[in-house]
Amino acid sequence: MSDAPALYLAGRATIDGTPIFGPVALTAPAGEWTCLLGPSGVGKSSILRLLAGLGDELDFEGELSAGDGAPLDGRVALMAQNDLLMPWLDQIDNVTLGARLRGTGPDRGRAREVLARVGLSAHVDKRPHALSGGQRQRVALARTLMEDRPVVLLDEPFSALDARSRAQMQDLSAELLAGRTVLHVTHDAAEAARLGDTILLMSRGGIVTVDPPEAQTPRPYDAPETLAFQGRLLRLLMESE
Repeated sequence: MSDAPALYLAGRATIDGTPIFGPVALTAPAGEWTCLLGPSGVGKSSILRLLAGLGDELDFEGELSAGDGAPLDGRVALMAQNDLLMPWLDQIDNVTLGARLRGTGPDRGRAREVLARVGLSAHVDKRPHALSGGQRQRVALARTLMEDRPVVLLDEPFSALDARSRAQMQDLSAELLAGRTVLHVTHDAAEAARLGDTILLMSRGGIVTVDPPEAQTPRPYDAPETLAFQGRLLRLLMESE
């Protein structure tokens, strides 16, 4: 997506005086997939909330901006760890929920097209309880695509899936989100090794960049260079504080 901007954040955040993260400095290049990898509790999700405009509970001191200088408001879609599907709605209504919440007319025809892109044409009338975990995540991805934003924030969206479904969703997301600026929070070294054009390792001490293999993403999960890089990331995670 040609208008996808880079993301910049530098500063620190607290809640009622309690440190949440920082000081840190983060850059997510325009039109690329950036993985923000780190252990639980270092503030990764809080960074996403700030970039999504949802961090009202955070006291942030610093700078947050898009690389093109335009506001981020209205240009960001967030896909959370939980699919957040409304159990009483079918897939079409779940995918078009954003439009209805904004008071605009839902484009049901486009919703069907997007659901077809994620392989769910045969299940459009089903409610979430009738779907598998992998299918529910596909609906969540379709809802993210329906928003059609140049910036996509992913907060561990595949962590609850089994290994096969997780790999499938990684491949599908990499294909359908190509060209957008993606910032993907994860604690999974294997996931970061497969998906990241840029890898940022976050700890209590800050954020450092780790150079990934040159292979095109998504990298084969069983390729020697992918496995070696996964091991390196895991070692760095084990050593981080």
